[in-house]
Amino acid sequence: MEGKLIIFSAPSGSGKTTIVRHLLSKYNNLGFSISACTRDRRGRNEVHGKDYYFLTPDDFKQRIDNNEFVEWEEVYPGGYYGTLKSEIERLWAAGKHVIFDVDVKGGLKLKEYFGERALAIFVKAPSEEAIKERLMMRGTETEDSLSKRLFKVKFEMSFQDRFDVILVNDNLEAALTKAEELVENFLG
Repeated sequence: MEGKLIIFSAPSGSGKTTIVRHLLSKYNNLGFSISACTRDRRGRNEVHGKDYYFLTPDDFKQRIDNNEFVEWEEVYPGGYYGTLKSEIERLWAAGKHVIFDVDVKGGLKLKEYFGERALAIFVKAPSEEAIKERLMMRGTETEDSLSKRLFKVKFEMSFQDRFDVILVNDNLEAALTKAEELVENFLG
């Protein structure tokens, strides 16, 4: 099988993770690309090899030096995230198309690397105020982290026109239906 890639990118709080989870539950020919990162696990719920590949900064940097990443980024100072080439190969070997839930810069790098084999979708919330409300509803943000995320939202929004499709998530059911159409049309 000639594997394809579907990339979902968006600022925090736009709903990309909800959309990706929905698509994974609906289509068994999609496989989720697990990102590598250097951050600590959040509580007991996150599992190495399921939620992320949790690496030490030294291990991450060694893998960069070994050219093991398709893309990687220092998203926050000292906080590295990336996509291992072996992860994509693992999913293709299992007969799956790869679906990503990645930050905006990572999404653009994946699209650049894979070209026409990839569909890059930017998920856009209806407004910055909606993003702020969604982030506050999570109950995981401090005043400082919320401020940093909202600052980053403005920066990430400036890249939306470089994606193949902008999917506005102002109504979740409509956004899920549109995402299904995009996936089905791209995969054929």
